[in-house]
Amino acid sequence: MAKKILIVDDQFGIRVLLTEVFEKDGYTTLQASNGKQALKIVEEDEPDIILLDMKIPGMDGLEILREIKKSGAKSDVIMMTAYGELEMINEAMELGALTHFSKPFDIDEVKEKVRNYLTV
Repeated sequence: MAKKILIVDDQFGIRVLLTEVFEKDGYTTLQASNGKQALKIVEEDEPDIILLDMKIPGMDGLEILREIKKSGAKSDVIMMTAYGELEMINEAMELGALTHFSKPFDIDEVKEKVRNYLTV
């Protein structure tokens, strides 16, 4: 059964790019453009890993991460940010995020990290 990756980003282009990249590698991808959608997908589809943008209108990445952890979901989380906000990144790591990527990111690096985390 293919591993499931949830891509949470308010930028449509980022979601499409990551979806194409990961589906080519045989993963099942799910997309959410906001926190409410993301939490619903986590509850219903139990993705193996979540690529979560830090800055999303309405509910930011840290709030979404807190809710995911509070729900007891087993999904691993990798944060993505266009901002070098060390304090927010550190808080995300304390909340249980595996790692983070700064945008613009190296797509090969993202693919390798995700593959490594999913094969553990």
